[in-house]
Amino acid sequence: QVQLVESGGGLVQAGGSLRLSCVASGIQFNIHYMAWYRQAPGKQRELVAIIDSGSSSNYADSVKGRFTISRDNAKNTVYLQMNSLKPEDTAIYYCNAQLLRVYWGRGTQVTVSR
Repeated sequence: QVQLVESGGGLVQAGGSLRLSCVASGIQFNIHYMAWYRQAPGKQRELVAIIDSGSSSNYADSVKGRFTISRDNAKNTVYLQMNSLKPEDTAIYYCNAQLLRVYWGRGTQVTVSR
């Protein structure tokens, strides 16, 4: 059974930082693309960042220079370091694993206050 379990969300003031973690089980983690998506109230889910098996990464324009995605294959974990947070970053953040199939975590809430 595949499980993606996110942690690290919470409430932070604008300009602050958070680090999200996602631990994967039931998949061969090291060969999967891993990604973070987010969904704000009333908006569609959007890709925030993605990292491939070789640790090459891409980011949404809105987070470039502020967020960093990384992975630790020994721990089956993908991270999202979020700095200089803005109120518009408020959303539920979802972990995603993809290769031949797509898997989702249940999400973790990030709230950025003004």
